[in-house]
Amino acid sequence: MRGKSDFASMADIASLPVSSAPIGTVWLVGAGPGDPELLTLRAARLIGGAGLIVHDGLVAPEILALARPDAELVSVAKARSRHSMPQDRINALLVREALAGRDVVRLKGGDPFIFGRGGEEQEACIKAGVPVKTVPGISAAVGCAAEAGLPLTHRGLSSAVTFVAGQCKGLTDQNWAGLAGRDRTLVIYMGVATAGDIADKLIADGITPDMPVAVLEKGTRPDSRTLIANLAGLGRMVEEQKVESPALIVVGDVVRQIAPVELRAAFARKLENAA
Repeated sequence: MRGKSDFASMADIASLPVSSAPIGTVWLVGAGPGDPELLTLRAARLIGGAGLIVHDGLVAPEILALARPDAELVSVAKARSRHSMPQDRINALLVREALAGRDVVRLKGGDPFIFGRGGEEQEACIKAGVPVKTVPGISAAVGCAAEAGLPLTHRGLSSAVTFVAGQCKGLTDQNWAGLAGRDRTLVIYMGVATAGDIADKLIADGITPDMPVAVLEKGTRPDSRTLIANLAGLGRMVEEQKVESPALIVVGDVVRQIAPVELRAAFARKLENAA
């Protein structure tokens, strides 16, 4: 991707020469879970008209292909324990370009405000006096679960759903008590690398080892997979199936609803015949 390789930090922004050009707008745009057809109309319009797009690594190539030929594309991809550009420099990049008079599309996988650090970038823009607007996207949890036919809430199975991050800080420092179990659904982002530890943590918190779990890998993309196990076997399944990011882990009885409608109907008939 084309782009600049070095940008001032926020501490350096104040020393930049003042541009005579009008201040640009930073657009925090959700790219959805991967399928370009799940973009909002506004997101597609902004991507297609942008002169500068600063994008995450989770944004699908098919979505980046919607950019105009002369657009400048800057990748700020992040991987576990490794960032191509630290967050403070991303913040500074957005502010710097907007103060220079450019509109910036900050393109993020899923929704900017769900584990997308959009709040931090919004805060940096506001502090610098830069106009910032947000375009919501279909979150990974909602989009990937829908593709798998997995209702995150379901009468009689789950009346509450919670999103948590599996690697933002040490698992032992996170209090997940009461977030999973009967009548609840727990969706774990960024949990592939620590899947075994996540299972151990939840079981230690009192969740039954037999609780059904789904792993939604690369949801809505052509190479997506839906894998099912119980909580005790989660770590082993992730390892044996060589699950790759992006992937979500869904814990709860709603996972039983994943089976195709016709298969669930046949199973129900089997239970009725056995009664």
